Amino acid sequence: MADEEGKENGEGAEAAVDGDSSNAGNGEAEINENGATAAGSGEEKTEGNSQEGADPSAVSKAGLKTINTDVQALMDVDVEITAVLGTAKMQISQILKLGRGAVVELDRLVGEDIEINANNRLVAKGEVIVIEDKLGVTVTNTVKMTE
Repeated sequence: MADEEGKENGEGAEAAVDGDSSNAGNGEAEINENGATAAGSGEEKTEGNSQEGADPSAVSKAGLKTINTDVQALMDVDVEITAVLGTAKMQISQILKLGRGAVVELDRLVGEDIEINANNRLVAKGEVIVIEDKLGVTVTNTVKMTE
């Protein structure tokens, strides 16, 4: 009953996958139902990282190891990649008149780099190429990510 109340309040993320919550809150990382890791109580985690006299290089190495572990967990995540040849704005009446053989003029010039998006976010620019009977894109520039 207490476990059900904890899940209703959003506290179920600290329980282990097999339902054993005996280690929840002791600072040990566990995997929840979604495959994400939960690091126990935030208080204990903070206390462990704010010890006076701790070697700063050891703390940063531990943090880097955590980041590398987190990145490894993301390596199998699928991301939708789109290559935008160009865009055009049209009125609905014009769109309804489009038929086979109609030409839609895009805002890009021939030879101009196209946008390469990952999940609708610009990540690179590139050139269109032909690979056998399919189209591809050669990356020419990567875009610096901003927060």
